Amino acid sequence: MDAKLKRLYDATDNLIKQQFYKSGSDTIIGRTPEVSIKIRNSGQIVKKFEDIFNKNMHLFLEGDYMKFFSPFKRIKGVDENHLREIYQDIQIKLAAMHGTEFNTVIMYTILVSSLTTSIREIQFNESVQQIIARTRKKTNTINVKQIEKELEKLFMRNDKDVSILYNISYLTALAESFNFTKTTRTCKIQRSKHINRIVNSILFSLD
Repeated sequence: MDAKLKRLYDATDNLIKQQFYKSGSDTIIGRTPEVSIKIRNSGQIVKKFEDIFNKNMHLFLEGDYMKFFSPFKRIKGVDENHLREIYQDIQIKLAAMHGTEFNTVIMYTILVSSLTTSIREIQFNESVQQIIARTRKKTNTINVKQIEKELEKLFMRNDKDVSILYNISYLTALAESFNFTKTTRTCKIQRSKHINRIVNSILFSLD
């Protein structure tokens, strides 16, 4: 294998697993590694996600970024508009780096990081909406702004439920996108459990 391709495949592996998956263990970690959860088949799901990047590497090398992004429309919650936004975001980042020496791996890192961050945010925002809905169902004396403020505090404190929910939300979408039915069910149960714990933390802090 060509050395440049090997470096790019290694970059895919590192960037996908970073702050998300513990290699070879079917273990999802939180935003910090001390929070983790074992979910069966998660390794296979991460591998399938990596394969989309690696199978389309030639499109990246040809500089056709929108075509490189196109297969990611199969990921739940991702559509053409999201991909265009990511593409624009990358162009802004590259414009800011104008005149700087940067190689193919740095360019690829910017691309993969922008894409994976965006996919994670889409999924986490869906969980946030559920947190808001469940909190308001339990009490009508709290408004959305207050809930968001409390969530922000939990996020800043690196609350373990928020930390792991960020990546369970991500894995749920990937499991569903690659038709891992049992794993999707497990993820949804775990996701719901951590959402409920966060709701209770918010209600407790407002007492």
